[in-house]
This record gives sequence, C-alpha cells and structure tokens, in this order.
Amino acid sequence: MTHADFLIDSADLVATCAGMAPRAGAAQGVIAAVAGASVAAWRGRIVAVGTAEDVARTITLEAQATVVDGRGCTVVPGFVDSHTHAVFAGDRRGELTRRLSGATYAEIAAAGGGIVRTVEATRAASEETLVALARPRLAEALAQGTTTCEIKSGYGLDTASELRMLRAIRTLGASQPIEVSATFMGAHEIPVEFRGRRDAYIQLVIDEMLPAVAREGLAEWNDVFCEHGVFTPEEARRILEAGKALGLAPRIHADELGASGGALTAAAAGAVSADHLIHVDDAGAVAMARAGVIATLLPAAAFFLKLPRYAPARMLVAHDVPVALATDLNPGGGFSPSIPFVMALAVFGMGLTLEEALVAATINGAAALRRQHQVGSLELGKQMDAVVVEGTLADLVRVGAPVVSTVVKRGVVVHGQPPRREA
Repeated sequence: MTHADFLIDSADLVATCAGMAPRAGAAQGVIAAVAGASVAAWRGRIVAVGTAEDVARTITLEAQATVVDGRGCTVVPGFVDSHTHAVFAGDRRGELTRRLSGATYAEIAAAGGGIVRTVEATRAASEETLVALARPRLAEALAQGTTTCEIKSGYGLDTASELRMLRAIRTLGASQPIEVSATFMGAHEIPVEFRGRRDAYIQLVIDEMLPAVAREGLAEWNDVFCEHGVFTPEEARRILEAGKALGLAPRIHADELGASGGALTAAAAGAVSADHLIHVDDAGAVAMARAGVIATLLPAAAFFLKLPRYAPARMLVAHDVPVALATDLNPGGGFSPSIPFVMALAVFGMGLTLEEALVAATINGAAALRRQHQVGSLELGKQMDAVVVEGTLADLVRVGAPVVSTVVKRGVVVHGQPPRREA
C-alpha cells in the first residue's frame, strides 16, 4: 500500500491530460479523462490516480490527511499561464477609455501612452513596491486556477530597473503559492532616451543587461518583442543568440500587430515558444512545426486591444504546431488574470474545442516553460497541482460564474474551502 496525505475523492471526472507533451495536431485534444475518479498525493507528489475504487485499494490515508469531496465536480490539472507581465507599477486603465472611443494601440503609444508610460512608473518604484503591487494580481490568478506562471521584466528598460523587476519576481516566487518562471525582457521596447539610437540600446541589452541577469541567475528566459516599429527579425535574432550564449533560453513576441517575420525568427533561433501570432502565415507555421516551437496564443490581448482578429488557432493545429494558451496579464491590454476566460475566448473566438483549450492551458503551457515533467498533468510522480470545478468541464467557460471551488498546489489547498470528509 502507498501512503497518502491528500486525496480528491470520487470526482465525477478527472481530466488527467496525461501523456506526451507538448501535444500537437490530433493529439491537441487528448485529455485522458477518467470518470468516477480519485487523485491521491504524498508530500506534494501524486501517488495514485484512477477510478475511485482502484485508488482506494492502492493507498493508505494518513490520519490527518486532507480529503476533498469530488462528487459533482470535475478535476483538471492546475493551469499553467506561460505568458504574463504581472510585475509593474502605474495604472493605464485610462487608456481603455480611449480605446473604447476608437483610439488604436499605435495612436495611444504615439501620444505617450503604452509601454513607455508603464516604464516611467516602474522605474520610480522600489522592489518592495513592485512586490506589493503584484501580490493581489497573482492572488486573483490563483483564485481562477493558475498554479504555475511565467512573469516577464521589460518595464524597466535600463539595467538597474530590469534587475529590480527580476528580483521582485524572484521574491514573489518564494513568497506566495503560484510557482513562478522568470523571463528577462529588456527588449520589450526602445526606451525614450534611446530613440534615434536603437543600435546603442541593443548593445546595452547584449553587453550589459544580459550578462548582469545571468550573473545573478535571475531569469530562465530571454524574450524579444519582434514587431514593426519595435525590434526587427535581425535585431531579435542577435538578442536571442546573445541570451542563449549566457544560458537564457529564447522565447519571442511574434506577429502580433502585423506579419513581422516573428514566427520564422522563432524557428531560426530555436525559441521554445512564439507568442501572440495573430498574423502568422502558413510558412511561419510550417517552420515552427519543424523547429518544435510552441505557439502560445493570447486571445485576451486581442480582445482587450480590440484587434480585428484572433490568432489562427485551427491553422496552427492543422500544421501540427503545439498550441498553448496564456493570459498576457499586463497593465495596458491584458486586464484579466483568468485562464478560464482565456479558454472561453479560445473556444468561441478561435475555434478550439474545449478539450484542445484545456490541453493548451495545462500540459502544453507547462511544455512552453519546460516544466512538463513536473506540472501540467495529473500523473504519478508529478506535483499535486489541481483545480476542482463545480460541475462539468463545460462549466469552465461560463465566464463570470464562480465555478473554481478549490485550487491545490503541491498537495495543499491554496484557495477555496473544500468540503471535507473523514479519512
């Protein structure tokens, strides 16, 4: 018999999402569901998953074990939000009013808004302030089922401020329940003081910022905004290659506002993930599939920016590109921390099936962070990260309904008050 100190018992359905990762093509929608199922853990790791009867025969519950009654519920893996900008200072919600009145992203930026507005506020904030401001954002994400997330720098755009952001991200990772993966994004924009001297800023990123980040071990990833008016494919490739030489794996903002060549650059640079991809074409998708690049789609960004289209998710699936979903939580165009909301947009706006969206928000998101062997599915040996949904899987896309009843991280209930029964 196997000891267990945590049990979700007799759920109507457990969508384990177990199996190969990342998933692509026809496998994108394989959720490996088990009806009438239980999941047991010991010291934060899954030790049994299967039908309630099989699990009961397999485990011995400790006297003080936590038991969550799963009857009437669906259990899914903890959500993995693989693209956020959750650390920042300042408030740009006033831009939303302008956008709703017809102003475009480019017009708002030209008037001094957008990223540079957040840079000004973030540079003025202390590390302690950045941590304090980000905590409630992560708490909101946790309440919606996110148990692992990526957080980028990129609102400092000078060495001291970028390092301060990354230290704040590190502190957050150690002091609240969501597991955090840090990304350096000094190449988020050309700062105002370097306008007209873009080559000098790129060299600053390569020669000073990246080595400083690597020396302190502050990030796993190096991201670049490859877009018209920001960084060209050639510039992005230089920055990504410089990061790779220092041990920072590449990811890229690609083809968001236009066909920027970002998907091809992601493939050429060996990026783990190319994100946004609203304007990716078939050639870009083919290149990504060949290079094993994951497509991280951010439909909430398109929604809040009032863009005229979503990323072509069905085309990417047809080309066997693994698709992940993330919130793009940020101050200007990512106002929701909710993965269930993102899943709803993916289903009703981008044509994914509910099962494909779930895979995208769990095991494929984990693969986009190279954490698929630890999180993203409910399998033996993995972390006990789970979301208990009141009702069926379809209830996840009932936007605004309080369907997430319990969130579990490493075998501990970190959100919600679960029904408990005697072990």
